[in-house]
Amino acid sequence: MSQEVTGHHGIKPWSVRSNYQTYRSPYGPNYKTVPHFHGISVGQAIRFGTTAGAFAGVAGFFALFFFAEVPRVRIDIMQKVPILGNYFVKEIPPEDNPF
Repeated sequence: MSQEVTGHHGIKPWSVRSNYQTYRSPYGPNYKTVPHFHGISVGQAIRFGTTAGAFAGVAGFFALFFFAEVPRVRIDIMQKVPILGNYFVKEIPPEDNPF
C-alpha cells in the first residue's frame, strides 16, 4: 500500500525536467559576450587609461612649470633640464646683494 506523494494538482515537485535545448533561430541576433570587470571591458579600460594618462601628463607639466619659481624646484629640477636649464639660473647682481 505505498501511496505516491504528489504536489499540487498531482505534479511531483522533485521530478527532473527533460533536457531540452533552447531553440535559437538562424535569423535572430548572435549575441557575443565580452569579458569585463565591473562592467568595464578591456577596450574601455584602454581608452580610459590613455585619457587618464594624457590628463595626468598635462597636469604634471602644468604643476612643474607652476612651481618653477620656487627655489628648490628651480635649482633641483628645472636647472637640470638640458635645453631650458640656463633660463632658470637666477644670478643676483652684486649691486643688489645687501651683504
